[in-house]
Amino acid sequence: MGLDLVPMGKPKKGFEKRFNQIFRVIEGKETLELSFLDKLKGKKLPSKEELLEEWFANQISVYETLKAPQVGRDKEAEDWIKVKYQDSNKELSESDFIKKHKGYYILELAKEIDGLPIYIAYGQEEHVFRGEFLTTCIGLIDESLVHEAWETKLAEEALDYGNRLMNTADNIAKENNLEYLKNQRAPSDSEENDIAGKLHIVYSLARWLTFYGKNGHGYQADY
Repeated sequence: MGLDLVPMGKPKKGFEKRFNQIFRVIEGKETLELSFLDKLKGKKLPSKEELLEEWFANQISVYETLKAPQVGRDKEAEDWIKVKYQDSNKELSESDFIKKHKGYYILELAKEIDGLPIYIAYGQEEHVFRGEFLTTCIGLIDESLVHEAWETKLAEEALDYGNRLMNTADNIAKENNLEYLKNQRAPSDSEENDIAGKLHIVYSLARWLTFYGKNGHGYQADY
């Protein structure tokens, strides 16, 4: 299957501390305990399902951060889905087709392209980074820095990881006269196994992590 980095939602204002606590509990890094008074009142600890329900209910979607138009809310998304209807088998009427897709975010029209990586896996959404590409960079960057991508991270950790990857890439770029790759969105014209090809992957992931980390989003390591 390989590694994919899937951006997570971010906590709504005022929910940050609880968001991180629930995350750590779900990840098995922390346990919840009832206070003495809650025990006296006969309260019970929430189940994993209840915690997840609370966690998702108090998130801001990644799609909102990407500024992706939404069907049923934004005109450009409405126009987009009408074009898609013309290419469909038209088993439904246009109005029913639009109703069926109400609430869909159109990533093709997203404004924040730094959150939409070039390196993606077949069948994944456009905002998911194909972390498996990073394995080709072992040798160019430290192996431990590569393997860190397999760790699910909250926003602060994701930003720190992105900054470290960026600093490493900057040093390699200066040594090899490849500074132009830092802001180049398209892959290098060189072979993937060349320094330029590998360095572009590192830069791309660093920018992706920085975008989401700065905007309050962590990522799930899916493999």
